[in-house]
Amino acid sequence: METIGNWVNKFLMFNLFLVFFFFAWFVAALAGDSMHLNLGLALWRQLWQPMIQPVLGIVMAGAIASGIIAKIRQKLDKN
Repeated sequence: METIGNWVNKFLMFNLFLVFFFFAWFVAALAGDSMHLNLGLALWRQLWQPMIQPVLGIVMAGAIASGIIAKIRQKLDKN
C-alpha cells in the first residue's frame, strides 16, 4: 500500500509541475501577445480543453483526496 501511495504522490507532483509549466507558458504568451510576438498563445488556447483542464482537475482532485485521507488517518490514529 505504501508503494502505491508513493507512486500516486510522484504522479501528482509531475502534474503539479506540468501546471506550473502551462502557467508560465500562458504568462509568457500573454506578454508576447501584448508586444505583438507569437509565443504560442493560440496553441495554448487550443490545448486548454483537451490537455490543460484535465491536468488541473487531477491536481485539484489529488489535493482534495490528500486532505480527506489525512483527516481519516488522523481519526484512525486517535482510536
